[in-house]
Amino acid sequence: MNSRILRTLEGAGLGLILIFCLSPNSTYAATSQKVSVTHSKIPTVSGAWGKVPVISKPSGVAPSKLVIKDLITGTGQGAVSSSVVTAQYVLISWKTGAVLDSSWKRGPATFGLSQVIPGWQQGLPGMKVGGRRLLIIPPALGYGPAGTGPIGPNETLVFVVDLVGVK
Repeated sequence: MNSRILRTLEGAGLGLILIFCLSPNSTYAATSQKVSVTHSKIPTVSGAWGKVPVISKPSGVAPSKLVIKDLITGTGQGAVSSSVVTAQYVLISWKTGAVLDSSWKRGPATFGLSQVIPGWQQGLPGMKVGGRRLLIIPPALGYGPAGTGPIGPNETLVFVVDLVGVK
C-alpha cells in the first residue's frame, strides 16, 4: 500500500481500523519523514540494555526505506550528525537471520558518524546514551551491490545498537 492511499484512508478516519487489522502481520516503519506500511515482520529483540541482544529472524519482504525504532529510550546526551559515538551493536542479515558482526565480542566501537554507512548517519542522530535502537538498513544506505566481508551484495542489514557514549 503506498503512502498516498494510507494518507487517504487516514483522512477518511479509517487509519485506526487499518492499523488494527494489519498490526499482527505488518510493520509500520517510522522514518524521519513519513510512515510506510510494508508486508514484512521486523525482528523482535530481547535482552536488557548493556547485555547482548537476542534478535529474531526477520521475515517477508525487506523494507525499502530506513527503519528506526527505539527499543529503549536513553536519558543521556543525544547524538548529532557530527558526533563521535561509542556503541555496542549486533548486525544480522535480513535474508538469513545470521549474525554477521557483533562488537560484543571485541568491546564497544568508537567512530565519527560522518565516517560510517549512510544508514547509521541517518539512523543514530537523536539517539541518547543509554538507549537501544533497532535499525533496518536497505542496501542503498548500507554496502549496496558490492557488499563487504561477510555482508553480501544488496544485503538488507538489521542492527541493534546500544549507545554507550557521545562526544
